[in-house]
Amino acid sequence: ICNAYLLASYTRPLFFSMLKQLQLIISVAVEVPLNLKVPLRGYKSSALYKWYIMWHRSQTSRYFFKELIWSPVVVPKGALVLDWVFADGPPQQAIVYDNNNLQDFHAIVPKSIPAELYWVEEEQKIYRKLKEERHLREETARAKAEKTASMKALTKERTLRTFLLSQKHIVYTDPLDVQAGKTVTVFYNPANTVLNGKPEIWLRCSFNRWTHHMSPLPPQKMFPSENGSHLKANVKVPLDAYMMDFVFSEKEDGGVFDNKNGMDYHVPVFGGIVKEPPMHIVHIAVEMAPIAKVGGLGDVVTSLSRAVQDLNQNVDIILPKYDCWKFNNVKDFQFHKSYSWGGTQIKVWFGKVEGLSVYFLEPQNGFFSVGCIYGRGNDGERFGLFCHAALEFLLQSGFHPDIIHCHDWSSAPVAWLYKEHYRHYGLNKARVVFTIHNLEFGANLIGKAMLNSDKATTVSPTYSQEVSGNPAIAPYLFKFRGILNGIDQDIWDPYNDKFIPLSYTSENVIEGKRAAKEALQQRLGLKKADQPLVGIITRLTHQKGIGLIKHAIWRTLDHNGQVVLLGSAPDPRIQNDFVNLANQLHSSHNDRARLCLTYDEPLSHMIYAGADFILVPSIFEPCGLTQLIAMRYGSIPIVRKTGGLYDTVFDVDHDKERAQVYCLEPNGFNFDGADAAGVDYALNRAISAWYNGREWFNSLCKRVMEQDWSWNRPALDYLELYRAARK
Repeated sequence: ICNAYLLASYTRPLFFSMLKQLQLIISVAVEVPLNLKVPLRGYKSSALYKWYIMWHRSQTSRYFFKELIWSPVVVPKGALVLDWVFADGPPQQAIVYDNNNLQDFHAIVPKSIPAELYWVEEEQKIYRKLKEERHLREETARAKAEKTASMKALTKERTLRTFLLSQKHIVYTDPLDVQAGKTVTVFYNPANTVLNGKPEIWLRCSFNRWTHHMSPLPPQKMFPSENGSHLKANVKVPLDAYMMDFVFSEKEDGGVFDNKNGMDYHVPVFGGIVKEPPMHIVHIAVEMAPIAKVGGLGDVVTSLSRAVQDLNQNVDIILPKYDCWKFNNVKDFQFHKSYSWGGTQIKVWFGKVEGLSVYFLEPQNGFFSVGCIYGRGNDGERFGLFCHAALEFLLQSGFHPDIIHCHDWSSAPVAWLYKEHYRHYGLNKARVVFTIHNLEFGANLIGKAMLNSDKATTVSPTYSQEVSGNPAIAPYLFKFRGILNGIDQDIWDPYNDKFIPLSYTSENVIEGKRAAKEALQQRLGLKKADQPLVGIITRLTHQKGIGLIKHAIWRTLDHNGQVVLLGSAPDPRIQNDFVNLANQLHSSHNDRARLCLTYDEPLSHMIYAGADFILVPSIFEPCGLTQLIAMRYGSIPIVRKTGGLYDTVFDVDHDKERAQVYCLEPNGFNFDGADAAGVDYALNRAISAWYNGREWFNSLCKRVMEQDWSWNRPALDYLELYRAARK
């Protein structure tokens, strides 16, 4: 280069007390500049000084037989690093640059201070920077936690309001928020009750769960209200009331009663001088998530207990101490006591799991040191001993629970052991609630528990009707009802989900789901296209409708959509069948279909967030959580009308009135039957809505995200059940 120019700048250090002049010896032929310290490659600095200096063409010298050119550079006070590039002309005119492959050239300026002082200062700079970054992360996390807590509280408050309004078509008060010491008007519509068509309706009212000293008030005859559909009566609420209680009858002295199928009608009272005392609920179970979980039973025990405890109730859990449990999830684990029963010494341990108090029973006969929860030939004997030992522990420890809640066949013996051996011997305060999670096992034990329990439940209202003819249940329908399970909103939370690319709420659901869809398509090698994406997350069994799943895959592809399936089959024949289908789709629709025939929890989160629709075509489904998780992530469920699927998914075209009964809006697509025509009816409407009404579809995604399918509502239902059991 005939006319070469140097563009230089300086980085200001923390120390330097004098001006220096540094004569640079620049080698044209050698890659690393001579007479300079190791370059700081990639060092980015603020340019304090910039100028160009013409090379002195006449000043050359010989160094290792190579021609050198040089130029003096004045290093200003405070400079630490010299930075430069070469060019074929001055700034604004140069065309060719040598900038060391975009890294520039750098040299450390010799310091006049001791090296150790320099590095101490550098260490302090790094420390301050790390401290600022940590503070920023902590502030971001704190703000996010506050927003999460605020959203939870708002959802909980909204759900409580919905819970109170859900009976408005039958009973409500004016004002809706009843105040202690005020007079309220009670409205009652007998049209959809056992009192429909009765010439007279009488109100029977009390307070504080029928325990108030004025209880019950004299029966009042109700008279027509102005709107014509409801009858009304006025009631003065005492200052020491926290709850109003109602039943209705056809006569002043009785006759036919409407008591909400044994649950009675209740309305909370605000502003009273007395607060409702908490109940003490004890769960006796053989599973508990996450420490000893095999199926959904373990999730319910933990999630229900947490939700009820959050409603200011006292909850304890009694669990066997297995040798295969996940000890790391137990906090404050400690020995509690030891006692004998039936010739066996039983050690009791205490710990906290998910914020819940848990007592672990360890019989010294080795019954629970077998490396598993289920699967031994003597499971009935093992769990029978546990049930008896749990009741004995309550008695010997001086516990007086209000409710003892047992689950499935494994802790069903609690129901009759309590009545036969403990109800009249120191535990007379308790009432027994029994929940059926799986009716396929232990029908004889379930039937005996139904007989001896005070109240019994299963996991959804529709499923309770579907199994009402079972011989173990049919004689006890008067105390049997379905209560939906919920989902854990801490695990399934798109705002705090580490497995999806963008956190989102209902406010930015469209942006969040778009980012998740693109990430899902990239991860699975699908075409990045604006096409409807149907997700299927399931076990591949006949119960889950595998024939309907296959048909839906092909139908979606016919509609130019994409399909992602995640799941595996316990039956090798079914697994191989889907492996063959995956190979076929790989050949014919590789860019639009992907079958992931395994279990992958991070991928499941990505599918829930990235899919437009989640298909659940189960032949029967006691409750179902897949459709609830889908709505939590703003994905629209497409389901078959069975069990809990029917109780939670309200068709946008046909179920507006049914949804209004639950104070909800339609939230998905459903179908009858178990054939291809049924699936087509729902799937065709769903995909057409995506193509032809995108703005409406986006509003539907926002709507379903705002519906609460957590344990907030089930916890309220269970509290009502517990109180009804104690009446």
